[in-house]
Amino acid sequence: MDKITENVKEYYGKKLQSKKDLRTSACCCSERPPEEIKDILPLIADEIQDRSYGCGSPLPPLLDGMAVLDLGCGTGRDVYIASKLVGEKGCVIGVDMTTEQIGTAVRYQEEQRKRFHFKRSNVKFIQGYIEDLGSLGIEDQSIDVVISNCVINLSPSKERVFREIYRVLRPGGELFFSDVFADRRISASLASDPVLRGECLGGAMYTEDFRRLMAECGWPDIRYTNIRAMEISDEEIRKKTDVISFSSRTVRAFKLDDLEDICEDYGQVARYDGSIAGHPHYFDLDDHHRFFTGKPMLVCGNTASMLSDTRYGKAFEVAGDRSVHYGKFGGCSTAERNKGQCC
Repeated sequence: MDKITENVKEYYGKKLQSKKDLRTSACCCSERPPEEIKDILPLIADEIQDRSYGCGSPLPPLLDGMAVLDLGCGTGRDVYIASKLVGEKGCVIGVDMTTEQIGTAVRYQEEQRKRFHFKRSNVKFIQGYIEDLGSLGIEDQSIDVVISNCVINLSPSKERVFREIYRVLRPGGELFFSDVFADRRISASLASDPVLRGECLGGAMYTEDFRRLMAECGWPDIRYTNIRAMEISDEEIRKKTDVISFSSRTVRAFKLDDLEDICEDYGQVARYDGSIAGHPHYFDLDDHHRFFTGKPMLVCGNTASMLSDTRYGKAFEVAGDRSVHYGKFGGCSTAERNKGQCC
């Protein structure tokens, strides 16, 4: 673990000075950001953006007034975007282990406050390890939303990361992160390769192991909001990883006590009212649940909880409860879809 961690620090602190130094596109985002985020990007300092390495846009809606935690915040790009989205009544904490990266983030704190016209800064940066948030003073059930952008793959102890996330999230809180995944388990030799690890490939999570691990850590039902296949252009790296298929995925998971390991049918119906900013006509909960404004939609018990027992509840009307069970719903959870079933 120590060797892998030191290699990652070296890669992101010394070898990478900008996106141009990357050898693959794994840590580069081609996903089009939502309009509300696109409007904020011109307000983020150029150096912060040039030294930002991510594979997605893991910033969910409805962040106003929320407490947000960014794991592996780097130079603070997503922290500062979230800072604008949560507003002065909210707060954002960024955690990163790399001195050079977080040093850049801290250096721009006052400038970003002025760019946003805030009376006070609503961000805090902490240098430390995402596997041990307790030692950094982040308390139980103190966070509304945890985000991360292509970082968890770098950790040599992913179980500790996910258990810490579950601990700090409030009931109904959301984990929303982008990362690199693989279609098989990565061999030990590839996982310890400093370049492959630094390029976010060596530590990529096998999708089925990820699903199992999340269930063990408290999330029996996870949802993907975006999946993008990756192509490796660097010849040397492609030869090493030729048989492996990599993908960038954005994951949504909620801390809810009543989620089941498969989708069950309780006859519940959800209707979206169109009130989420930037989503007037429809809202996508995940890659297979699109709720059109005003249109009732039959949902499983898990989806009903995700919509009614979280901050999204203000935008949804969910009819019905779990008093009557009608059997298996038909497969809208990630676990069931991975077994070849579909809504």
